[in-house]
Amino acid sequence: MMNNDRIIELVRDTLVDAGSTFRQDKKDRYINAIDSETNEKAKWVLQTILDNAVAAEEHKSPLCDDSGIPHLVLEIGPDKSISGSMLAAIKQGVAEGLRKLPGRPMGIMGDDDQRISQSGGLNPDSAGVEPAPILIRQTAEDVLRLHIMMFGGGPAIRAKTYRVFHKHDTQNVIDEIVEWAKEGVSMLGCSPCTLAVGVGRSHFEATSMMVEALVDGDYNVQSEMEKEITERVNKSDIGPLGLHGDTSVIATFMKVGPQRASGVRIVCVRPCCCFEPRIASVDLEEANWDHL
Repeated sequence: MMNNDRIIELVRDTLVDAGSTFRQDKKDRYINAIDSETNEKAKWVLQTILDNAVAAEEHKSPLCDDSGIPHLVLEIGPDKSISGSMLAAIKQGVAEGLRKLPGRPMGIMGDDDQRISQSGGLNPDSAGVEPAPILIRQTAEDVLRLHIMMFGGGPAIRAKTYRVFHKHDTQNVIDEIVEWAKEGVSMLGCSPCTLAVGVGRSHFEATSMMVEALVDGDYNVQSEMEKEITERVNKSDIGPLGLHGDTSVIATFMKVGPQRASGVRIVCVRPCCCFEPRIASVDLEEANWDHL
C-alpha cells in the first residue's frame, strides 16, 4: 500500500530538483564545452550558465525566470500498479512543488475563449500552472518511477512537428532535422541547446518520442545519428546566445518509435534552451507503507 502523503512530498521535492538542478552528466558536458570552445565570448557564456546552475542548485531556486510547465513521464514495471488516488497525490505534489520552487505564476484563468485570448486574468498562485497530461510507459524494470521535466516557452515556440518524405533514405530525414534545428537554434537565443528529436507515425507519437528522448538521454552517450546532428548544427557557427562559436548544441537526444509503411515520417524537433532538460526522477516505491 502506498502512503499518498509521502507521494506528495516526494513529487514536491522532485519538482523543485527538476527546476533548480543540472544533472551531473550535463555539468560534465558544459565543463567539456568550456574547455574546447575557441570563441572567448562563447566560453564566457558557457561558464556563466554553469555558474548559474551551481548557484540555483545550492539555493534550490529556479534555473530561469521562465520556471516552466511540468511535464511528467510515469514508468510502470510489470508487477506494479497505480490508482486514481495516487494520480491525485502526484498532481497535488506538483502543485506544492510549484509553490515551493517557486514557479512563476503564469496560469491563465477563465473559460476556453478567455484562456486562448489571455483575457481571463493571471492566476497569482504558482500552482495555477497546470501540468501537462501524464505520459505513461511500461518498463521491464520492477519500478514505479516518475520523471518530472519543466518545459519553457521559448523552446515550445521554436519547436516543430511535421512530416518528412524519407524517400527510403534515413539521410533525408536527418538532413531535414538539421535544417529545422539550425533555424530553431538561431531564433531561440537561449543557446547552447540540447536538441530533442522524436520520430513516429503521428504527431502525438512523434512528440511523445521527443519527450521520452529527454528522459532517456545521456550527455555522455550519443548514437551516430545524434552525433551527426549535433556536429552539423554546430558547424553553423550560431554559438551561445547567438554570439558565434563552436557550441550551438551540446547534445542531441533522439528516439525513433515504431514506423509504418508510408512515404513520410512524422518528426518532432524541440531546441531545448541552455537550461533544459530541467529534469529529475523519483522512485515512488519510497512511499510504500512497508518502507516506513
